[in-house]
Amino acid sequence: MDWDDLRVFLAVARQESLSSAARVLRIDPATVGRRIARLEEALGQPLFAKSPQGYALSDAGQRLLDHAVRAEQAMVGAADALRGSSAGLTGQVRIGAPDGCANFLLPQVVAAICDANPGLEVQIIALPRVFNLSRREADMAVAVSRPGAGRLSVQRLADYRLHLAAHRDYLDRHPPIRSLADLRGHRVVGYIPDMIFDKELDYLAEAELSTVPLASNSVSVQFNWLRTGAGIGIVHDFALPAGPGLVRVLPGLLSLRRSFYLIRHADDRRLDRLNRFATALAHGLRQELVRLETAAQRMT
Repeated sequence: MDWDDLRVFLAVARQESLSSAARVLRIDPATVGRRIARLEEALGQPLFAKSPQGYALSDAGQRLLDHAVRAEQAMVGAADALRGSSAGLTGQVRIGAPDGCANFLLPQVVAAICDANPGLEVQIIALPRVFNLSRREADMAVAVSRPGAGRLSVQRLADYRLHLAAHRDYLDRHPPIRSLADLRGHRVVGYIPDMIFDKELDYLAEAELSTVPLASNSVSVQFNWLRTGAGIGIVHDFALPAGPGLVRVLPGLLSLRRSFYLIRHADDRRLDRLNRFATALAHGLRQELVRLETAAQRMT
């Protein structure tokens, strides 16, 4: 079995379309299709179920996926060994993260890592959902809770805090908030209730609020509503410095603590390049959290 054919197979399995895989591989879609057809013919069974929605792995494709991933890891590991641990990090690393972390923490952390490693290319996927590392949607993911299953390596990165917050202009225009009960007279900003993908994100339940007049599945949309004085909602302390005029509300009555976890496929622990990147990411994220949360405390 040719490694180059397996590389094409992995791209289609991850992208679920010939055109998207072709962009990743930098070849034309027709060539990708021919390579998949050739591999299926050599193996004597279909690897994908084709439909208007894209290419989904067949049972045979699912069985081949783990072997193809291990072959990929062996190739990357060999390159790492030849390069040596003293060399700078190179190649591409893809990180999945909830959009709060992806917008307010990862950009500056990743930029610093890339400054020290000019040959490194980092992609941040900011989506409000859990990433499938087995399908290699990302090389690693930051999550707000430990996964319950899978061959995964989980590292607790750091704790972070969240508080109620609103813009000073909003607070000046509306009745004072002296207790949690007073919140019921205010316009609340938060997640769309039936689109909360992790119980750790159900912040407003702790404030006993069930009605969310301004709701979005995106932390960034929520933050921009609050920044423009549209209402009151739960905000990461590390995001507050990015919103001049935002102040914490009732910090003595409602203070939430959550944790970030770095999740990787268990087999990737053998890859020196990803280990070194994960170490730099963890160190940088912890430092940036301390810096931003300290700045947030000075604002109130």
